[in-house]
Amino acid sequence: MGTVTAGRKQPGAPGTPPNPAAWRNWAGNVTAAPARVVAPASVGEVQEAVRRAAEDGLRVKAVGSGHSFTAAAATDGVLLRPQALTGILGVDRAAGTVTVAAGTALKDLNRALAAEGLSLTNMGDIMEQTVSGATGTGTHGTGRDSASIAAQIRGLELVTADGRLLTCSEKESPDVFAAARIGLGALGVVTAITFAVEPLFLLTAREEPMRFDRVTAEFDEHFAENEHFEFYWFPHTGNCNTKRNNRSQGPAAPLGPVSGWVEDELLSNGVFQAVNSLGRAVPAAIPGIARLASRALSARSYTDIPYKVFTSPRRVRFVEMEYALPRERAVEALRELKAMVDPSRLRISFPVEVRTAPADDIALSTASGRETAYIAVHMYKGTPYQAYFTAAERIFTAYGGRPHWGKVHTRDAAYLAEAYPRFGEFTALRDRLDPDRLFGNDYLRRVLGD
Repeated sequence: MGTVTAGRKQPGAPGTPPNPAAWRNWAGNVTAAPARVVAPASVGEVQEAVRRAAEDGLRVKAVGSGHSFTAAAATDGVLLRPQALTGILGVDRAAGTVTVAAGTALKDLNRALAAEGLSLTNMGDIMEQTVSGATGTGTHGTGRDSASIAAQIRGLELVTADGRLLTCSEKESPDVFAAARIGLGALGVVTAITFAVEPLFLLTAREEPMRFDRVTAEFDEHFAENEHFEFYWFPHTGNCNTKRNNRSQGPAAPLGPVSGWVEDELLSNGVFQAVNSLGRAVPAAIPGIARLASRALSARSYTDIPYKVFTSPRRVRFVEMEYALPRERAVEALRELKAMVDPSRLRISFPVEVRTAPADDIALSTASGRETAYIAVHMYKGTPYQAYFTAAERIFTAYGGRPHWGKVHTRDAAYLAEAYPRFGEFTALRDRLDPDRLFGNDYLRRVLGD
């Protein structure tokens, strides 16, 4: 078997040492105290861990890098850490696919693919997640024609509640494939994923400050004219920063090492960290800092391979809520959000992020069956976020919003069953694959019912 940690005492009891199995997510807002932790080094060890948990009457959850802000992976049973299940398992250039072990970090996958002259078509902006964690919660980028990482899946392997290894694709177990690409860990433990890939290409990124009124008035135009468009609004200001990524014939013109470090490390992480720490200590200073920071933005353009354009280091920790709205309602919702924030006593140091995605055919995808725009709100780690998120969520749900499965929200199964036309299809499959809820936890009970 892989590494096992067990035999814990109740955490926090007087005179007891810290629980070595305790787990905390990246943002620090979710903790768990599993009965034991297993680090399987093979698919067979995953199967054995699942069977043993069932025999012991313990529930099972697999956890990736902890970048979700919900308790989707929390458990008091067996916590699987698949960090030993890593690497590319096979490349099929004729089919345009790559198969990768579930514990592989996206940053490692992207670099390995680039070394092979290959790339995913689209990706989010954070590379720390494991491929199974990112796809299982619906991680996405922005795109007119492509966005979700899960939508690029062509096959996957799943250890089910009875310990079987199930292979699914459009041809094998297509009903499972339709749901398991974004499975929330509710259907089993994903051990390998096959992605569609394409020959490595170049993207030209154009970043440009723009006023809020202009970018919202021209939102449909920017969406239509660019393969990948997103923008950030700085609360307490009328200022935004826009980013347009489009394929390029080259030549490559990457950011210089000095300018790249200044922009992406010193300013976006080092200075931003200091500014947020100041804002947490002195909330009244936040609006002034936001106006100063947003006015200091300047335009830049560069051309590089995809992951060096799509992704960026995120070292300043935060808590996030994101809702997927019908794309045609996004601007209206964003204007309402701004109208709520402007006269309020809220103090928000993080920008609001707006992205898009095409409709897809995954049962619980936030873009399932409809053209989508995402609005994400953030608060610096350690600052009160409930009032802001509650007010934002009230706006987003009024527009039929679907919450990101890995980000803070308060929705339950009754709401989500109305928001997702194929919700019943997913829960029926769950009843068949995991009738005893071996892979259940409190979060899944809330969002999927029981």
